[in-house]
Amino acid sequence: MTNDGTTPRSPVVTRRRWWLPSAVLDELDPDAGRPGRPGRSRRTARDWFVDFFCFLLAAALGLAAADSLRDETHLPHALAVIDQVLGALACGAVWLRRRHPLGLAVAMIPVGLVSNTSAGTGLVALFTLAVHRPFRYVAWAGGVSLALLPVFYWLRPDPDLPYAGVVAFSALLTVSVIGWGMFVRSKRQLMLSLRDRARRAETEARLRAEQAQRLAREAIAREMHDVLAHRLTLLSVHAGALEFRPDARREEVARAAGVIRESAHEALQDLREIIGVLRTGDSDDAGRPQPTLAALDALVAECREAGMKVTLTDEVTDPADVPASVGRTAYRIAQEALTNARKHAPGTEVTVTVTGAAGDGLAISVRNPAPEGEAPHVPGSGQGLIGLTERATLTGGTLRHGPTPDGGFEVRARLPWG
Repeated sequence: MTNDGTTPRSPVVTRRRWWLPSAVLDELDPDAGRPGRPGRSRRTARDWFVDFFCFLLAAALGLAAADSLRDETHLPHALAVIDQVLGALACGAVWLRRRHPLGLAVAMIPVGLVSNTSAGTGLVALFTLAVHRPFRYVAWAGGVSLALLPVFYWLRPDPDLPYAGVVAFSALLTVSVIGWGMFVRSKRQLMLSLRDRARRAETEARLRAEQAQRLAREAIAREMHDVLAHRLTLLSVHAGALEFRPDARREEVARAAGVIRESAHEALQDLREIIGVLRTGDSDDAGRPQPTLAALDALVAECREAGMKVTLTDEVTDPADVPASVGRTAYRIAQEALTNARKHAPGTEVTVTVTGAAGDGLAISVRNPAPEGEAPHVPGSGQGLIGLTERATLTGGTLRHGPTPDGGFEVRARLPWG
């Protein structure tokens, strides 16, 4: 569907409407109806051609039957006149076959029992009914017509053909016309089903593309939060220190300014890489090497240089053996937890513990005690831990976080390490 909620028109429907039946056009293009009659299209050029051909066929068969009336010497003159009048009216009713297929077929049953010249219109009506209506209507109308054939030829026998032969021929012709109409109907339904299947496939493909774009945006948003929050928190902490301690020593001011400059440079570089991913559509692996568990020491060292008290206990023998995706997730969990500890519990000693081995899984814990005094308010949305939980779940692991009995906070995660 388009943005305004309508179904897009097919190029074939737009350019070749003239050769499609109006009934098929209503299914392919529901908005093509006439004013005041939604869902019903006007006759196309093909409809006019087919209707005119059916009219000529009914008229030709009626004239042939009218010519044979003179051979029925036992037929009263009044009945012959009524036969021809009904035949002419039946030929005119052919033009109503599209709007009232069932009504025309039912009306032609008693008319056909009286008028021999309306036989052509009766066949056209049965064909139209088979094309436009389900089989149950065709079975009733066709069955009654076939049942009345022996009665008709018993009352008005053919002067040139035997009774059994003319009944068999008429029955075979009626069944053939009905079968032809059912074949046309099944062919149209097959075309419409294929069209509907193609339309559903296009819709599903578009939904899959939109879902892929949404997942990509969510992944980039998580990456931006994980990377930039760490850098910007350093900026906020040291800028606040400079603001509230203008009398600090020259060395402390210089060190804080250096951390601010370095963090701003790293944040700008990370932001440039993320924007590059958005522009080019490349994966994250196209930029700088992504952090793994081996980069955890550098992260802790960076936090210590920023003034945090961090104790790292790494019991993993060889961090290089940890799968890249698992190591990257563990690094992001530690980074986000350290960022939260810096914001909400400044001055406390944070303990980072990493344990695990191949086959047992990788466990990481980041814990900090309660802050001394009231911690300054730092703006944040609280979405970081939610994103980390989703990231851990995607790797097949779990993440738990919450306050500890001593008033502190702990983040615990367990990741698979096959």
